[in-house]
Amino acid sequence: MKAIRRFTVRPVLPEPLRPLSDLARNLRWSWHAETRDLFQSVDPESWAASGNDPVRLLGSVPPARLAELAEDRRFLRRLAEVAGDLNDYVTGGRWYQDQSAELPTAVAYFSPEFGITAALPQYSGGLGILAGDHLKAASDLGVPLIGVGLLYRHGYFRQTLSRDGWQQEHYPVLDPNELPLALLKEPDGTPAQVSLALPGGRSLHARVWLAQVGRVPLLMLDSDVEENDLGGRGVTDRLYGGGSEHRLLQEMLLGIGGVRAVRAYCRLTGHPEPEVFHTNEGHAGFLGLERIAELAAAGLDFDPALEAVRAGTVFTTHTPVPAGIDRFDRELVAHHFGPDAELPGIDVERILQLGMETYPGGEPNLFNMAVMGLRLGQRANGVSLLHGNVSREMFSGLWPGFDPDEVPITSVTNGVHAPTWVAPEVFRLGARQIGGRRTEDAMTVGGSERWDAVGEIPDQDIHELRRVLREQLVTEVRERLRASWRQRGAGTAELGWIDGVLDPDVLTIGFARRVPSYKRLTLMLRDRDRLMDLLLHPERPIQIVVAGKAHPADDGGKRLVQELVRFTDDPRVRHRIVFLPDYGMAMAQKLYPGCDIWLNNPLRPLEACGTSGMKAALNGCLNLSVLDGWWDEWFQPDFGWAIPTADGTGTDPDRRDDIEAAALYDLLEQRVTPRFYERGQSGLPDRWIEMVRQTLTLLGPKVLAGRMVREYVERLYTPAAHAHRAMTADAARELAVWKARVRSAWHDVSVDHVETSVSTVTATAELGTTLTLRVRVCLGDLAPDDVEVQVVSGRVDPEDHIADASTVPLKAVVGPDTDGRWTYEGPLSLARTGPYGYTVRILPSHRLLASGAELGLVAVPAEDLGEEAGVLMR
Repeated sequence: MKAIRRFTVRPVLPEPLRPLSDLARNLRWSWHAETRDLFQSVDPESWAASGNDPVRLLGSVPPARLAELAEDRRFLRRLAEVAGDLNDYVTGGRWYQDQSAELPTAVAYFSPEFGITAALPQYSGGLGILAGDHLKAASDLGVPLIGVGLLYRHGYFRQTLSRDGWQQEHYPVLDPNELPLALLKEPDGTPAQVSLALPGGRSLHARVWLAQVGRVPLLMLDSDVEENDLGGRGVTDRLYGGGSEHRLLQEMLLGIGGVRAVRAYCRLTGHPEPEVFHTNEGHAGFLGLERIAELAAAGLDFDPALEAVRAGTVFTTHTPVPAGIDRFDRELVAHHFGPDAELPGIDVERILQLGMETYPGGEPNLFNMAVMGLRLGQRANGVSLLHGNVSREMFSGLWPGFDPDEVPITSVTNGVHAPTWVAPEVFRLGARQIGGRRTEDAMTVGGSERWDAVGEIPDQDIHELRRVLREQLVTEVRERLRASWRQRGAGTAELGWIDGVLDPDVLTIGFARRVPSYKRLTLMLRDRDRLMDLLLHPERPIQIVVAGKAHPADDGGKRLVQELVRFTDDPRVRHRIVFLPDYGMAMAQKLYPGCDIWLNNPLRPLEACGTSGMKAALNGCLNLSVLDGWWDEWFQPDFGWAIPTADGTGTDPDRRDDIEAAALYDLLEQRVTPRFYERGQSGLPDRWIEMVRQTLTLLGPKVLAGRMVREYVERLYTPAAHAHRAMTADAARELAVWKARVRSAWHDVSVDHVETSVSTVTATAELGTTLTLRVRVCLGDLAPDDVEVQVVSGRVDPEDHIADASTVPLKAVVGPDTDGRWTYEGPLSLARTGPYGYTVRILPSHRLLASGAELGLVAVPAEDLGEEAGVLMR
């Protein structure tokens, strides 16, 4: 019989054990080994059965065991020590509190998904794991962050396989009362709520659940409340599910409802109000509209309010392809805003303009969430150096007249949270070398360029560590494979072969990620005979562990999964290559440390960052990857291999895959496997061990989420907070009026004449020469204070494009003349040899701008004028 209603009955802990509840409700346990060890000692069997989830553990421990522990003085001492450590962690000063700069009082960080722990399944892939690592690193550093997301009642789907290898999705229902969450409540004990106005006089209500991530509160909005109709209750049903309107409502709830939830949280707890709002990808972009509405309610017009909001907003883009951006039909967006819906005080046309694709090739009838994010954020970044370049190119249409490298999108390369992803055995090896506290600091705060202490670890210790981790992975794979085959309908008698799957002494390659086509899950199958030879080599075999989920609506991705699964089912190779379904955090934490090689072969440059290889590297796993994302930035032959790419524009996609697969096989046959199996005089693979050592020494400090969050604080959050403070209501009005005046007058701005200090610039000039430039410009109704006239110089290519440019401002010396023209002068130093060139340009200039490119306005000489002025010197 099936129950008609379900309850969560919580145990009543004996008074001496009450701190266990606090420890279970703070997700720091997910990356703090001592806390997990304490919970395991409560009841090892129940701990394993709970999936290492303290909340579920405490709900299943027999009362007799709790009574026994309440009398166990040794356990109570351990409990007091761990609880005291947590209290010190959340209340004591950390890196952020030691900084002398005027840092933000608080930062609100919005993301559609957060991967904190497998016990809180609210993530689908890299974006969510990155957001979770961002929160954890912020907590370790003491950054006063408030996380904001949605609580999905089904989370992301669970993946199983049919007998013939087709992906099947399951959506288990999550009960918030069984998760490490607490309701945000009003002083009278009622749940705090936020509401959105919907068309037709309806409302969408949401409760706010609180997950405590160390020092960082994570607010999660849940629309499954009785006040909503059936459609409203389903808004937060699942991650990345439903059609356009469903997705729009999710993003309105995340952005607009999220700001309201932050306000409620700060009102109820006394937490400082955020000075900076960080939107992780465009999904939360509507948060800027809500903040404009707040300022409008306080008396600011739309344009000044927009300037005030932009000053304190940071936008991070994660996608390198336009297809990865959320875009909605304009009419759908218009329907959900205005007098009969949400934000009635804002003109709908102004809202639509923020998301309009006004650049060449844009779709005027679509509302682009990333475009809105860029227009609402004064500061923006990609997530690796290469991705920053790709993003500047992709969005350059928003800044016409500027070269892509001047588009105001910077980059902060992602990092990963070492305490979450480093195997305990790796941590213990570091602690044995330099002590536990120093190891913990190195992994959380970072700051050093190298981990030189790794150089002192004996080869034998590194070799033994790698084998232990590989052995653990073999055990894990066999257990998961047996469970998967049972789900596929196999009987126990059919599964004896699983006991021989993988070998702890064979070179082990890992490949695990989402399965969009550009990540090329099946590139390894391009030449199956060659792959089989590698898998079954008599002296230097390899073995491969593969995992990944295709989006439920992506049949192409599912076919790729099926193709790979069918290959792994082949009795000839199934002991050497396996596919594990239901890739998630729990699997990943075993997979990364156990692999010797982490394989990544996306279509370059479509991998924005690719943090899985970073997690592997922190465990001494070597990367074998296409030069994309972070690997393009930090690859060195000392600690990995680069798969050559055939990314010329004329290369047919099939031909490209053939070439790159062949390069992959070549590397494995000729470079990777010989290095792994080669033995030195000591009998150890000393050259391989040296590569592991170099990976830890040189990559370890770079790939940390602590390094990433410190960069966000120093390069984006702090400047945004200073801009926010400077943007008083009067300053915002001033800036808005100034921008409107500059835009309306810009058509009269021009460079009319350029001359140098010599009458004729010869074809060559000597290094070290300084020329004086005189430039006559027309400013129309603008004054010199409204602009900056610059000389831009640098090397030129055969088409006379300036590369690696430097800019020097010129000074107004005469003007205006009778025609309203001004004369500017300044030096041009010829500081480089070879083909060299310069040009002159005029940009808007104001003290409150973050960049001269911000308005997308620039005036340059006409081409014929440039030739007269002798712009090129060779």
